[in-house]
Amino acid sequence: MRDLLLIALYALLGAGAAGLLGAVALRILRSRSIAVSLAVVAAVAVSAMLAGTLAVAWAMFLSSHDLAVVTTVVATAAVVSLATALLLGRQVVLRCRELVRAAGEFGEVGTFTPPTVPAPAELTALSRELDRTGARLAASRERERALETSRRELVAWISHDLRTPLAGLRAMSEALEDNLVADPTRYHRQMRAEVERLNSMVTDLFELSRIHAGTLSLSPTRLSVYDLVGDALAGADALARQHGVHLAGEGVAPLPVEVDGKEMTRVLSNLLVNAIRHTPADGTVAIAAERRAGAVVVSVTDACGGIPEEDLPRVFDTGWRGAPARTPPSGAGLGLAIVRGIVEAHAGQADVHNVPGGCRFELTLPAPV
Repeated sequence: MRDLLLIALYALLGAGAAGLLGAVALRILRSRSIAVSLAVVAAVAVSAMLAGTLAVAWAMFLSSHDLAVVTTVVATAAVVSLATALLLGRQVVLRCRELVRAAGEFGEVGTFTPPTVPAPAELTALSRELDRTGARLAASRERERALETSRRELVAWISHDLRTPLAGLRAMSEALEDNLVADPTRYHRQMRAEVERLNSMVTDLFELSRIHAGTLSLSPTRLSVYDLVGDALAGADALARQHGVHLAGEGVAPLPVEVDGKEMTRVLSNLLVNAIRHTPADGTVAIAAERRAGAVVVSVTDACGGIPEEDLPRVFDTGWRGAPARTPPSGAGLGLAIVRGIVEAHAGQADVHNVPGGCRFELTLPAPV
């Protein structure tokens, strides 16, 4: 037993010395190729075995013949190990270079094409992650382009919609100032209408800025969808009569929701006003509510004739007003963007899809527990 302990001790000392030298070598060569590191690891393994064997042989006073045999065997193993390590290192380096090349192309063209050659699991996982990152970046760039397009359209339309009423107000005020108006009362009514229009536009811009800044303050309370829809229908009744549009709200179930009553009434009013303006005379705008898969879904269906499929993804974008045939005489394309912002602030979702003769806007709100 004592001899075995001594052999183990001498082997440990010899192998430990080789391992320490290998650790120092790896630290010095840590910035070199991975092939060099693999060769060092193989050399350390063989050197540790050789050093331990020599230490034991010296301690056991083996004959020179036996020592030569052991040394030859270990040296042969060292050559094979180093050759294998270098071959493995070269394969890993080639795979790394392929991945570096693909990553370089990713930086230039913006899309990542994973290498087709087989690679170790870690490099394959890195390639998959780069592929997913490329997809996320592409989606982010697409969103950024869409937002930039919406911003440009919004600035253009806001500039036009502000300039028109301001020019009218200026002309009417100059006419009143120069006493060129036969009926000043009519001009005053028109000026008041233009001021109300401008005030509504500024209010929408302020609301949208709060939504985008994340500062929209909500005070949710448990309310009935029936009451919310009733208030919105009452507010839109005059506009519907003016356009000759029939409002239908018989399909509204008295379902409870936890929402900010003021903001959600604004959402429903925006949807109803948008639907009324795009529905021809004698048409119908229907509003309904139902429970679906643990959520409350409120829908507004109009008779606008439908929205082009290519425009459906942009309906809730800031500044979108659609084709000229759908563009209302007033407004800057902010109403539906506000709808989506308020609904998402309630952890809900706003969607739109075409139905026969028109389109349907759906608001999905979480059902209270």
